[in-house]
Amino acid sequence: MPVRSARFMYRPAWKPLHFLAIVFAAAAAATTTRCLHKMNRAENLENGTAYSEKVREVSLIKDAFELIDADFFSDSKVKEIVKGAKEFNLPVSRANRKLVASVNGGLHDPSVLVFNPDWDANETTHKSRRFSYPSVPSIKRPDNSEDIAFMTVLELGQLIKTKQITSLELTRIFLQRLKRYNHVLKAAVTYTEELAYNQAKKADDLLDQGVYLGPLHGIPYGLKDIISVPKYVTSWGSSTFKYQVLDMEAWVYKRLTSAGAVLIAKLATGSLAYDDIWFGGRTRNPWDIEEFSTGSSAGPAASTSAGLVSFAIGSETAGSITYPAARCGVTALRPTFGTVGRTGVMSISESLDKLGPFCRSASDCAVILDAIRGKDPDDHSSRDVNLEDPFSVDITKLTVGYLEDAETEVVNVLSSKGVNLVPFKLNYTVESVQGILNFTMDVDMLAHFDEWQRAGQDDAYEAQDQWPVELRRARLITAVDYMQAQRARGKLIREIHQCFVVDAFIGNATDWEKVCLGNLVGMPVVIVPTGFKNITNPPEGGSRRRTTITTGIYAPPQRDNIALALAMAYQSVTDHHRQRPPIDDLGPHDPNSGIKYCNAECLTAFRYLKWGPKRNRQPCSNCKLWQLQASKENKKRTRRSQRSEITIYSESLTSFTHRSVDS
Repeated sequence: MPVRSARFMYRPAWKPLHFLAIVFAAAAAATTTRCLHKMNRAENLENGTAYSEKVREVSLIKDAFELIDADFFSDSKVKEIVKGAKEFNLPVSRANRKLVASVNGGLHDPSVLVFNPDWDANETTHKSRRFSYPSVPSIKRPDNSEDIAFMTVLELGQLIKTKQITSLELTRIFLQRLKRYNHVLKAAVTYTEELAYNQAKKADDLLDQGVYLGPLHGIPYGLKDIISVPKYVTSWGSSTFKYQVLDMEAWVYKRLTSAGAVLIAKLATGSLAYDDIWFGGRTRNPWDIEEFSTGSSAGPAASTSAGLVSFAIGSETAGSITYPAARCGVTALRPTFGTVGRTGVMSISESLDKLGPFCRSASDCAVILDAIRGKDPDDHSSRDVNLEDPFSVDITKLTVGYLEDAETEVVNVLSSKGVNLVPFKLNYTVESVQGILNFTMDVDMLAHFDEWQRAGQDDAYEAQDQWPVELRRARLITAVDYMQAQRARGKLIREIHQCFVVDAFIGNATDWEKVCLGNLVGMPVVIVPTGFKNITNPPEGGSRRRTTITTGIYAPPQRDNIALALAMAYQSVTDHHRQRPPIDDLGPHDPNSGIKYCNAECLTAFRYLKWGPKRNRQPCSNCKLWQLQASKENKKRTRRSQRSEITIYSESLTSFTHRSVDS
C-alpha cells in the first residue's frame, strides 16, 4: 500500500478543549494585530503632528523674520538659527542683562562705545580757561519783588556782590513765586526748601567773610527732575519712580554748588524724559496757559519763563531743550555733545543726551555753561575742550549763513552789527535722518529700561502712545540694523562737515529735520526769542496771551562760543528776551482771566481748608483755589443732600430696593 505524505499520516481526534484553545489563540493574535496597527497609526499620527509643529514653528519664525527684513533664509537655516539662538544667544543675553540691566535708568555701567562729535580728528583736548564776564553797570535793587525775579543772572549777581540783597532774601522771593504759580503751571515736582535756605545762608556767610565765588554766588535755580540730588526724590517724571531717592550727587549739581548757586526746586520733566506729561499733570506755557510747554524739559522752560527761578538746567536727546524754550519764549543753549558731564542723570541715549541751561539771556547761558562745562571723570563722553570766550569774539570777522526759514529781523540786526550774512543751505544726501535718530534713541533707551519693560511697568506709563509704543517696536531693531544706522550717521556727519562753509548759520529752531540732524551731528544751537504774535482763535475782545517767535543760531561742534556771541549781539539791541508772560493779567475778556494765584500764606491756609480741622478754615475770596474748593464743597453738600432724600424715601420700600437706591 503506498505510503501517504507525513502531514496526512496522523490526524488526532478533535476534542472540545483543543478547539477552544485554538479559538482563543486566534482571537488573541487578531487583537494583538489590531493593537499593533493602532499603535502604528498613533505613532504615525504623533510623528505627523510633531512634524507639523516643526513646520509651523519654522513658518512663524520666517514670518517674524519679515519684520526685521531677513526673510531670505531657507527652512533648514531657520532651524539652525533657532538652535543656535537657544544654545548660545539667549544664555549670553540673559547673563549680560543680569549683570548690567537689573537697574533702570542707565546710571551705571556706561557703554564703551563713545561718540565723539569733533570734526577735526587731530584736535587735542586740554583744560580751557574760564570766560571773562562783562562788568555790569551800576545797578540798584528794584522795589518790586517781581522786577527782581526777572533780572538776569549777571544783574542778580551784582546785587548780591554789592550786598543790596542777600541770598536768603532772593531765595525766599523765588520760592514764594514757585508756590504761587506752580498749581497752574505744574512746573515743579519738589521744593528743596531746607537745602535752599542752608545753601543761601552759606553763600551769605562766605560773602560776609570776604569770599565771593563769582556771578552764581547765592543765585537760586532749578534742576530738571532727571538730575539726582542726595536725600531728595528724583522721579524722572514717572509714577513708577515717583518716590525714588538716589544716593548720587549729579556732576552738574556739584559744579553749580561749587559755584555758589542755590538749588530751590526739582523741576518737571515729561515721564522718563518724554514730552511734557508727567505723573503730576502736564506743564503749561506761561505765555499761553491754555497751551502746554512741550518737550521733556518743560519744567525748566516754564519756570524760567515765568520768573520762578533765575535759570534752570534741562536736557535734550531730541528736541527737549529747543522745543520748550521756543514755546515758552526763553533763551536756551543746547551745547556741543560732551561739553557737560552727565553722571547722576537718567540716560536715554549715551550718544545723544546733553545738558544745557534755560536763561533770561544769551549772556546768562554763557555764564552757566562756563560753570558746568569740563571733563566729568565718570562720563566717558565728556571732554575738557578748548572752548573760546564768547565775550571776546569779534563778530565782524564772522561769515554767517541764513536758511530760508531764518527770522528776517535776526539777519538784519546782525548785518547792521557788521556780521557778513550770506544765503546758506544744508546739503546732504542722507534721507533717513529722522529714522536714524529714532533707531539710535529708542534702542539705547530700551537698553536702559529693559527691566522696566520686561516687568510690565510700561503699562502704568502716563502716555501710552509715547515710550511704551516706541520701545516695544525697538525690540525688533537688530544689532546689525542699529550699526548700519550709526554708519549712516557717520556719513551724515561727514557731509554736514563738508557743506558747513560758514562760521554759523541762522534757521528755524524747531524744524524736526534740523532737530534730528543737529542732535545726530552733536552741534550746538542757541534758541533766541525774536518776537510775539497773537494766539490762534483769541477770545472775542482779545487776550494778552501770546505765541512766541524764536530762531536758532547754529554753530559747528566745539564752537558754542560763536553761537553765543551772535545771540548776545542780537539781544544787545532788542528786548524780546526781557518780556514777561501775562500770567497775572490775561486781559478783561479772556475766559482764563479769573485765575488767581496764592501767596505762600494763602497756600498754607488752603491746606487747612482741604485737610485741616474746621476751626482753621479761613475764607480767601481773591484766590481761585479757594473758589474751586468751595465749588467742590458745595457740590459734595448737594450730593449728600440728594442721597439723604433718597434714603428717607427708600425707608418705605423693601430692604433690597433700599440697598439698590442707596448704592
